[in-house]
Amino acid sequence: MILINRRSWLRQLLLIRGTSLAWTWKRVSLATGIAIAATVLHEQRGSFDHDLSPLPFTLIGLALSIFLGFRNNTSYDRFWEGRKLWGALVNVARSFTRQLLTLVGPRMVDATSDHRAGEVEQAELRALRHALVHALIAYVHTLRHHLRDEDGLQDKDGIAQLEALLPPELVASLPAELNRPVAITQWIGEQLRALYDRGWIHPHHLNVLEGSLTEITAVQGACERIKSTPIPTSYTVLMHRIVALYCIGLPFGILSTVGTATPVVVAIVAYAFYGLDAVGTEIEDPFGLDPNDLPLTALSRMIEINLRQRLGEQELPALLGPVDGILQ
Repeated sequence: MILINRRSWLRQLLLIRGTSLAWTWKRVSLATGIAIAATVLHEQRGSFDHDLSPLPFTLIGLALSIFLGFRNNTSYDRFWEGRKLWGALVNVARSFTRQLLTLVGPRMVDATSDHRAGEVEQAELRALRHALVHALIAYVHTLRHHLRDEDGLQDKDGIAQLEALLPPELVASLPAELNRPVAITQWIGEQLRALYDRGWIHPHHLNVLEGSLTEITAVQGACERIKSTPIPTSYTVLMHRIVALYCIGLPFGILSTVGTATPVVVAIVAYAFYGLDAVGTEIEDPFGLDPNDLPLTALSRMIEINLRQRLGEQELPALLGPVDGILQ
């Protein structure tokens, strides 16, 4: 995600990296070059000297603008839904951690006395709570890799991260899993069932914990729906083709009325149409690594810090900031 000072109008005006111009300048240059060639031939040799009305281009341009606006709105809806889903994941991760730290443990024996755990039992309880919260942290990082089609077990840092958060047997089973985040939630659910059988989770509290775990799974499913169901290819290809044909054919329709200013007009129109087309394509998948995609790495790190602080840990990773104006 690009982060800049939005109060600086000039800085936004001159921004290149991460904007549509960075991807469309070749196409804009091609359309402008064709317009220059057509203008030179028209002025020097009288070529393309016809009475072609610009009305067809006006009508097509109007319809094309509407279709591009509709497509960009659809793409932005997908982008914003992805951001809301990760916002929901932040909230449910915090709530689930709070529930694990307050609802799990030896409960009251009767209405007048508490069960006081011994030192061994207290140490075991702390270890179990840490293991469950660490597994939740691992889930968040694994979900990020899953949505970005990354293999978090292919690099040393990713393996070391999971080994520090998950039990060895679970880490060993992950390479064979097609959906690793689901495998981690399955393990968390099994631990909750074991704690319930032991009497360390009240039946009412088990429903609360299971509800949070189910909500986490629902967030993942919604993210996977966005990722696996792009805007239909036929619609996207049709937009690309119409924009290209319109920008390439535009100079021949306005030469007789615009004259030597044709290249300038074509360059502006091509930048607008190619730019809108490119923006819609880029933000269609909000979970990628493009400059305008969601900063999943930064969000994952923030969740990790929040949860580790609930455990009382002092050695925390640093929050991620933008690099060259881009937050990943």
